[in-house]
Amino acid sequence: MWQVGDVVMLRSVYAGRVRFGFPHRLAIDDGERLGFYGGPGTPGVWMGRDPDGRYLERWVSDEPAHPHVWQDHHALGLIRPGDAHTVEIFWDEDWSFRFWYANLQAPIRETPVGYDTTDWALDVWAGADGIPQWKDKDDFAEAIELGVFKPDEAAAVRAEGERVFAARPWPTGYEDWRPPPDWTTPELPEGWDVV
Repeated sequence: MWQVGDVVMLRSVYAGRVRFGFPHRLAIDDGERLGFYGGPGTPGVWMGRDPDGRYLERWVSDEPAHPHVWQDHHALGLIRPGDAHTVEIFWDEDWSFRFWYANLQAPIRETPVGYDTTDWALDVWAGADGIPQWKDKDDFAEAIELGVFKPDEAAAVRAEGERVFAARPWPTGYEDWRPPPDWTTPELPEGWDVV
């Protein structure tokens, strides 16, 4: 359905509501994995954090996601359809390498505006040394406390993270990738909020 260069909406949906969503360019479709590019200045929506750093109470509420503009970095997210995590490369605005990031999430599903998933709160990241580290353990604990995950679901999320630790799926081979110069900053597509 989608071709490289198309604008696709990547959304995290929870309980029928968009909790995070940004338009990206489909950057890679090599028959094995898809790659999605997002850059500085891209408008989208997300839940944001409270001053104390928490956000999951709002994530599970009826509160709508808030407008937000992607700031100060480029990201290329790679995913094999069916996998329960992405492998992302982050660069600063000047394209100097920042870090790798594995977002633990439900396998993506195609939609009329792009691809949907459900974020699982717990993530893995690695700096230039490639050593994986847990990220957002507090968010994951909060999600468990709020009943977002049952004990067996929480164990499955942790197990997916452990698989990422064991695989160390970086470098990806796309660290020198850059978008074509004619790609403009995408806008939120019509219907981005329809689940």
